[in-house]
Amino acid sequence: MSGLVVFDDSLRDAGFRIIAGVDEAGRGPLAGPVRAAAVVLPEGEHPLGIDDSKRLSARKRETVFAEILRSAVEVSVGVAWQDEIDEVNIRVASLRAMARAVGKLCVVPNLVLVDGKDLPGLQLPAVALAHADARSESVAAASIVAKVVRDALMCELHTAYPEYGFDRHKGYPTPEHLRKLSVFGPCPLHRRSFHGVG
Repeated sequence: MSGLVVFDDSLRDAGFRIIAGVDEAGRGPLAGPVRAAAVVLPEGEHPLGIDDSKRLSARKRETVFAEILRSAVEVSVGVAWQDEIDEVNIRVASLRAMARAVGKLCVVPNLVLVDGKDLPGLQLPAVALAHADARSESVAAASIVAKVVRDALMCELHTAYPEYGFDRHKGYPTPEHLRKLSVFGPCPLHRRSFHGVG
């Protein structure tokens, strides 16, 4: 049994029977939204392949994502778009996206586990835990969902702005993206407050 499973099971043994894992994807890109996911996994069932999304290939994430959707009690997502990021900063926008994801859950968690150092404003018992996506099965599942749905959205947005190559770099500051920015300048999807965009 993996350490991710043991961690969540120990919390359930302590009385937190319904755990919502929460994580985000998209803090670092120069373009597009930040997306967050909240995932409630069933007690006693462990979808195969769950790990921190950063440790999985894109293909593996897609496979595990489908398994999470099949077996989860509930999955919800929240978003904060680039205009909001520019208005309030990426930290606050990420927390808002997380709060929106949790707010869409129909089940009421006994505990919300959040990856990171900060908690979004929630009226529920919650714990922020650094590197929770590498420690908790529920948070690792949320990291996969957030990453897959954000990547899929950036591929959709690519059709509106194909010259930037969003389908390849997903808005992250790769050499290709920076070259495209120098040629075309920013588009409406770019975060104007981020260094390298202006």
